[in-house]
Order: sequence, then C-alpha cells, then structure tokens
Amino acid sequence: MGDFDFAIIYNNLPFLLEGMKTTLLLTVAAIFGGIVIGTVLAMIRLANIPVLSWVAAAYVNFFRSLPLILVIFWLYFLVPLILGRPVGAFASVLVAFVLFEAAYYSEIIRAGISSIRSGQAAAARAIGMTYSQTMRFIVLPQAFKAMIPVLLTQAIILFQDTSLVYVVGLKDFLVSAELIANRDQKLIEMFVFVAVVYFTICFAGSMIASRIQRKLPV
Repeated sequence: MGDFDFAIIYNNLPFLLEGMKTTLLLTVAAIFGGIVIGTVLAMIRLANIPVLSWVAAAYVNFFRSLPLILVIFWLYFLVPLILGRPVGAFASVLVAFVLFEAAYYSEIIRAGISSIRSGQAAAARAIGMTYSQTMRFIVLPQAFKAMIPVLLTQAIILFQDTSLVYVVGLKDFLVSAELIANRDQKLIEMFVFVAVVYFTICFAGSMIASRIQRKLPV
C-alpha cells in the first residue's frame, strides 16, 4: 500500500460526490417508481379480471426476460423518438429502470399480498369495503411491513445495477471514477476505492435487511 496514492481520491472528492449523487438519485427515484407501478401490477394480477391480469402478467414476464442493459439501450433511443425531441440521458435511464424494476417489485409485492390471510379481505368485504379500500387499508400495510427485507434487498441490487448507465455516458459514481482514473493514470487507486464504496453500502444494506428479517414475526 506504500505506492497507493490516496491524494487522488481526496483531491477529486467533489467530482466523485457529484457522481454518487447521480447514482443515489437514480436509485431512489427508480425504487419509488418501481414500487408504485409494481403495486398496481400486483393488484391487477390478483383482481381476477382476466384480460387485465393477462396484460399485467405479460408485462412482468416480458421485462423479467430481458437483460437490463438492453432495456437501457431501448429507452435511451426510443424515448426521444416517441416525444419527438431530445431527452437527457438521466431521464431515459430513469424510465428504463422504473419499467424494469416494476416487474420485479410486482412479483415481490404479489407474494407479500398473497401471504396475508384471505379471511381479513373477506371480513373487509363483508362490512362493505371495496377491493381498492381493502387493499389500501387492510392488506397492503401488513404486506409491506412483511416485505421490507425483500424490498431492501431488491433496492441493493438496483443500486449495483446503476453502474450499467456507463453505456449511455451518464456520469454516475463509477463513470466519474473511471474518468479520473484514465485522466491521471490511477486505475488501481480509483477502482479499489469504487469497490470499497460499493461493498460498504451494499454490505450495510444487507445487514440491515437481515436484522429486520430476524425481528419480523415468523
């Protein structure tokens, strides 16, 4: 470690933090959007409306059968064509992540909803609550509480996957580090630093998920 140049990291921290800001912003926005759309998809699939259930299932199976990097490419070139004007890399990538993650969150949420005893939904309907009211006030609050560890694990995977945005030139944390590494010929220092940062964040998230999992009632 005697030849390891720590100064290259310290001197470029502002630039690296800007990259991390992009990475975290993309992660949080994709989690929120993915959970919202995923919840709607899960509710549609469980609503016993054949046509809508088939469409939701087709959406989920379609995106779960594709590599994320391909979805990023598609949306990066497709969104500007649909809108008829240029769209920034961040907006295109965000749409790709939200649509892709929604398919995975949908399956997680569907499993969580199915784990709630059906008698609670039946009791809610017996007192006159609609399907949406039953889901909103009875089923989803319990399901999301039970799903927290799995949702957090998926969020960690999403955080790792954000490194794929290099294919469209978006300056996330990894791309920022790569630019510095190539400019100053400090590849070892920068990529070791990137690895440590990713490992620390993901390991901490995994430990939190495991701790929450242990506290949940069996």
